[in-house]
Amino acid sequence: MKLTIAFLFSLQTSYSLGFSTLQGVRRLEHGLRDSSSSLYMKTASSQTISETSLNAATLTASEIDEAITDIDAESLETPKPEPKSYLDDGFVFGLEGSGLERKKGKVAQVVVVGDTTETQPYQVSMVGVTMANHIIVSIFAMYQLLQLNGGEIAPTIAIGTFTTFASWLSADLGSGVLHWSVDNYGNGKTPVFGNIIAAFQGHHSAPWTITEREFCNNVHKLCIPFGIPTVAAISFLAGPSHPMVSLFFTVFCSMEIMSQEFHKWAHMPKAECSPLINKLQESRIAIGRRAHNLHHVAPYEGNYCIVAGIWNPLLDQSGIFRWMEHMVYKRNGIESNSWKLDPELKAKTLRGEYALDLGNKK
Repeated sequence: MKLTIAFLFSLQTSYSLGFSTLQGVRRLEHGLRDSSSSLYMKTASSQTISETSLNAATLTASEIDEAITDIDAESLETPKPEPKSYLDDGFVFGLEGSGLERKKGKVAQVVVVGDTTETQPYQVSMVGVTMANHIIVSIFAMYQLLQLNGGEIAPTIAIGTFTTFASWLSADLGSGVLHWSVDNYGNGKTPVFGNIIAAFQGHHSAPWTITEREFCNNVHKLCIPFGIPTVAAISFLAGPSHPMVSLFFTVFCSMEIMSQEFHKWAHMPKAECSPLINKLQESRIAIGRRAHNLHHVAPYEGNYCIVAGIWNPLLDQSGIFRWMEHMVYKRNGIESNSWKLDPELKAKTLRGEYALDLGNKK
């Protein structure tokens, strides 16, 4: 069907007003040039949707409908938000647009740029030197303790054993505090702990990735905060007259480094672990599988201890971490990542309902 110029001008005007009112996205501009030669249809954007010359001052209705359909499709498109990086403020795994998605199947997923599951020479050197230093410092502390005890072996062994046990127990508590803090605050740009924070938060996207890391590749990041400088400083401040202090913190730092390996074992099937590892888990010297798997349910709000998990029931039922999050929020307005993933958890915490019961969590 052919339309005259006057009727076509009226039709285009109606379409333009319809789009402006109902969609508010684009407008059709119209105009007549040379009064009887050409008719142009344009949108408000810089791109021209269609341009048609009317040789006989006529335009078919089907051509008009086709141009309008193209405009309609473009106007309905919603730009996708740019995914955040682990280096960005406000990055939380699990939130829409976080940049990380849980992939189906056991697919390894490395979060930190430049990181790899393949062991690098510098990692072997870092871990080897650090652990050798800690062993030497521990032995020397025991020797100093023996000297203070007048060469008596029995009391020296008893004191050393008690100190080691207390340090292991404290390291389990320390691993929970560390795990809670890096799971809920900071990002990849945080000084000293940046890579650790990114690795722990990204771990939620593919927990089995850790099982593909060899020992040095797995624990080397923790050699930075719990390495030689830390142990050397504490031993220096303690002095030769307090070898128990040096022994305690050396074992503590060693356990914090080893916690990442205990963590890895908790993600490995029993059949893939040695009998010794299984025995350590069964005796609760190292964190067990079920105890840690309770943590890997969003919003990841509890079961943070990963040396042995001894402290988890007490910490979760007492609500100490929720109380700490509430105090942080009251002081500087920063929400924990667990709150961001679960608004109901935030509401309960702000009401003072801190206690959790994750022992029966499914």
